[in-house]
Amino acid sequence: MQFKYPELLYALLLLVIPIIVHLFQLRRFQKVAFTNVQFLKRITIQTRKSSQLKKWLTLLIRLLLLTCIILAFAQPYFSNTDTFNTKNETVIYLDNSFSMQAQGANGTLLNRAVQDILERVDGDDPISILTNTSSFKNTTLKAIKNDLIDLKYTPNQLTYEAALLKGKQLFSEDNSAVKNLVFISDFQQKDAEFSNPTDSLVRLRLVKLTPTNLNNIAIDSTFIAKRSIDNLELEVVLKNFGDPIENVPVSLYNKNKLIAKSAVTLDGKNSVIFTIPTNSEFDGKIAIEDPNLQYDNSLYFNLEETAKINVLSINDADDAFLSKIYSEDEFSYTATSFKNLNYNSINNQNLVVLNELNSVPSSLTVALKAFTDDGGSVLIIPSENAQISDYNALFSNYNLGSFNELKASEKMITAINFSHPLLTNVFDKRISNFQYPKVNSFFDNSANATSAILSYENGQSFLSGMDQAYRFSAALNDDNSNFKNSPLIVPVLYNIGKQSLKMGDLYYEIASENRIDIPVTLTQDEILSLDDGENSVIPLQRTYANKVALTTNDYPEKAGIISVKNNERILKNMSFNYNRSESQLRYLNLENLNGVTVSDSVATAIDDIKSASNVNELWKWFVIFALIFLLIELLILKFLK
Repeated sequence: MQFKYPELLYALLLLVIPIIVHLFQLRRFQKVAFTNVQFLKRITIQTRKSSQLKKWLTLLIRLLLLTCIILAFAQPYFSNTDTFNTKNETVIYLDNSFSMQAQGANGTLLNRAVQDILERVDGDDPISILTNTSSFKNTTLKAIKNDLIDLKYTPNQLTYEAALLKGKQLFSEDNSAVKNLVFISDFQQKDAEFSNPTDSLVRLRLVKLTPTNLNNIAIDSTFIAKRSIDNLELEVVLKNFGDPIENVPVSLYNKNKLIAKSAVTLDGKNSVIFTIPTNSEFDGKIAIEDPNLQYDNSLYFNLEETAKINVLSINDADDAFLSKIYSEDEFSYTATSFKNLNYNSINNQNLVVLNELNSVPSSLTVALKAFTDDGGSVLIIPSENAQISDYNALFSNYNLGSFNELKASEKMITAINFSHPLLTNVFDKRISNFQYPKVNSFFDNSANATSAILSYENGQSFLSGMDQAYRFSAALNDDNSNFKNSPLIVPVLYNIGKQSLKMGDLYYEIASENRIDIPVTLTQDEILSLDDGENSVIPLQRTYANKVALTTNDYPEKAGIISVKNNERILKNMSFNYNRSESQLRYLNLENLNGVTVSDSVATAIDDIKSASNVNELWKWFVIFALIFLLIELLILKFLK
């Protein structure tokens, strides 16, 4: 037991005063003659004994009373730990990711955690709280109570390593303080395991919240499975992370109007198909009902009349294969000979193809450089009789390496760079043996490995791409190559054309960087904005001659359909959805972690911290004892004769 004011204990020495007064309080008895003294003598002896007992009891009670009063003013206390007199700092990381929507024993995991914090932490105690989206440093619970109550779920979840680092940064630089870092999460299993780097200054406490139901149904994705002149088939992929369920209703909406409804049996993964008219504007929403996680119960998408991509082919060779690939349903294809080329038409294109030109004059090189700087793309197919110096001057603008001499030897095209963006989603799996196309002659070249898309058996590049420019190293005419007959030519040239104008996808992912090209011509002072009906923001954008490239990062924050506007005119609608990475409720095993304390409730963790830092004050008990002794003294004086 210790005392807050130990100097007051010197007052205990004053207890000697009532003892001295009692010992020296002598009374002289006067003798009085009386006739029958034998009876009085017996009464006198009894009275003396009773008086002596009363005085000693009164003295004892008064000493105890004064002792209790002195001890009460000295404020005694005791603690079960050695750190009770040390400064304590507490930082709480509160996970507000979507997986915390799962239902626990008393509501959602996040709401229960917030309620326990509000109930267990004193409103005036200093505290720091960190979430995935906000940080409150060195504040009080009373000051941020409303912020915690209004805390929203977010797709922007910190990694465990980042949360640890940010949490430690909220502590002061006082190394003598006891620093408690409380992690409140469901600890959903991610790519990386939870690791606790050794830190002797921070006491890490993990609060693992567990839902009562681990089953969940999610709308995983949607895509166009088949397209015809009149209709398209929209395939919706659903996943069931739990027990099989029959007849799960799936609803399709257009502008919040129910268009179709279907049902599917879910045992793992399954899909449902809806038929939608081709080339119709469709602001769609797919919805299911599932009581557990809510964020993955809906998925938004957009269909619109497809804008055609402008392709200009400058020919000194046959372009029949180009006109077949760049068909009129998706492209606006124009062919011209080099001698009839109108340079002014280049700026109106999205893709320019140089089809086996013998020479590339400097005027065309300059025009193409200005065209690509303005957002266009160029595809270069060399002639066997190409002027190497002209082509190298053009290549130097795009870091495409250079041509050396023409090699008149047969080479097989054997290597595919599957990770190149041009080939994304082209192959279901990586293939190593296929019918290799070949060339009879090619230009020895020095393209780097990162830009190579297709390569010869000797490792040199057949097709490479860099900075919106692509080039072959061999002529594609039938006399020199059979590449036109290869299954590779269609996806390669088609994707070059499609990527020259980044048309809108069915939907985009929130909290990811997305680039969207809007085919519009703006004046110098005009800008585009994004509007969700409640808020309007100006995104990062770059204006070109015939399009505007938008880049989205942090906006929007919630799933839904937003509009691209030029002033008040709506140019395009776009859909944004949350990443589905948290749909499967799998959790980490924290039992084998060293150097951490793991509990299953917020209340337990906070109470443990408070018990280590709080003291048990005893002054109230001594006040109570003093009152009891005062009452006993009054009873003795009144009833003891």
